[in-house]
Amino acid sequence: MSWNPELYHKFQKERFAPFKDLMDLITIRKGLKVLDLGCGTGELTNMVSEMLPESQVLGIDSSPEMLEKASQSKHSKLNFDLYPIEEITGKWDLIFSNAAIQWVNNHQELIPGLVSLLNPGGQIAIQLPANQNHPTQRMIAETAAVEPYKSALNSWQREFSVLSIREYSELLYESGAQDINVFEKIYPHILDDVDAVVQWLSGTALIPYLDRLPEELHNDFLKAYSERLRSLYPETPVFYPYQRIFFSAIWPE
Repeated sequence: MSWNPELYHKFQKERFAPFKDLMDLITIRKGLKVLDLGCGTGELTNMVSEMLPESQVLGIDSSPEMLEKASQSKHSKLNFDLYPIEEITGKWDLIFSNAAIQWVNNHQELIPGLVSLLNPGGQIAIQLPANQNHPTQRMIAETAAVEPYKSALNSWQREFSVLSIREYSELLYESGAQDINVFEKIYPHILDDVDAVVQWLSGTALIPYLDRLPEELHNDFLKAYSERLRSLYPETPVFYPYQRIFFSAIWPE
């Protein structure tokens, strides 16, 4: 997918709040081998590197655009690589991810696979959006299901891979992990208007649709989507509750 680092960072303050909560789940130890799944522009990866003394940290991402910016902050103990999450190998003391694995299919296989990469005493700590049932997401699919977008997309619709917190807890337990902690949290964002909602989603959920649509349909698609949102949000400002899932666990020593 074609990521725009500047657009993604337009709401940096709002996107940082769940990362701080994710950092609170990480057990601080020295000399760790650390993997960040979906590191994006690398700022958050760098913060984890600073938080974990004497540790080697690798951030991976599938977006060359994001990694081009991330590479500006690498140093002797922090590196970045173009690599898909689902193909990662090796052994790690900490695997963490902030808002990335929702783009990977088949979490029933992904989560046990990630747990299997932990060294004894290693930790997995993940945050991912779970807002797929929010009306703003449903309206993207509804817009894509009408012409001319339906034909241009060949009837494609995004399928969500996000599971329930119960399912994540079961996957962690069945994988042999211990000290399992799984919960949901809603972040109450107040956005100026519908245009701000569209800008927020243009940096994430709208990307796979815009990637598949001809460029000449982009503006029309966004306009049609905005019109649907105005029926949902007739007044300003817009209260935009954003739901996220967190989980962490330890591989026994």
